[in-house]
Amino acid sequence: MNSNVIILENKYKLMKQIGKGAFGEVYMAQDIENGQEYAVKVESKSAKYPQLNYEYKVMRLLADCIGIPSVYWCGEVDDKVAMVMDKFGPSLEEIFVYCKRKFSCKTVCMIADQLIQRIEYLHSRFFIHRDVKPDNFLVGRTNETRQYLYMIDYGLAKRYRDPKTLEHIPYRNDKNLTGTVRYASTHTHNGIEQARRDDLESLGFILVYFFNGSLPWQGIKAQTKKEKYEKIKESKTSTTSASLCEGLPEEFETYFDTVRDLSFEERPDYTLLRNLFKQVMRNKDYEYDFIFDWMVPS
Repeated sequence: MNSNVIILENKYKLMKQIGKGAFGEVYMAQDIENGQEYAVKVESKSAKYPQLNYEYKVMRLLADCIGIPSVYWCGEVDDKVAMVMDKFGPSLEEIFVYCKRKFSCKTVCMIADQLIQRIEYLHSRFFIHRDVKPDNFLVGRTNETRQYLYMIDYGLAKRYRDPKTLEHIPYRNDKNLTGTVRYASTHTHNGIEQARRDDLESLGFILVYFFNGSLPWQGIKAQTKKEKYEKIKESKTSTTSASLCEGLPEEFETYFDTVRDLSFEERPDYTLLRNLFKQVMRNKDYEYDFIFDWMVPS
């Protein structure tokens, strides 16, 4: 895509490519009048599983909340579909690598608190994310927003409840795995329809990953993708909360036990879950000052 000559909606000039994924590419764009920077997600119109138009609609419904990007335009450009949204800093995965794959306990707890808030808000709008992973949380890039974490990538998001009737989606156990296998919940591996509890179990895996630098099922070898997924499923289902959280503050194990005890339609107690990590901070006499590891000079 020749980004240097494309102007979207007579307003946004495409500049350099800044990212790429299974969905397509991400470009930086500038407002041709004031130079303000945006991110533009681009997807082929011939994509096997198109997501961008759907993601735009979801993000419009979620707008006007801290931690949720604003979207400004979505439309067709030649053989592509493009969506203009807020531009942020790097993802938590990128920062984790930058920090030599190790976050302090304080940083993990402050991340947990914000990410539970983001997920709670999403759930309050009757959506589940279904792909909670470090790559899908970005840091703010200005002095006013650098302490906030932003949840992105709603292409796999799904209504779990009808907003008018409040009817919950039905339980099923014949689903294919949706999301990222490393962080997928045990229920998802077992083919069970995802619900609120699954986003939160995925978040738990992220926190253990950040604390320990890896998860027990990373690096599993197999001849085929199907065999690898099966081995990861076996590892997850055989790894108890106690084993997974060995060496971590006991509140991490409590988090997993609480989330895994939720029934399919049950509303999580988000305040209780946030308070677990606040308790860790109190126990260790950490100050909740929004100063994360990546803000401290090494």
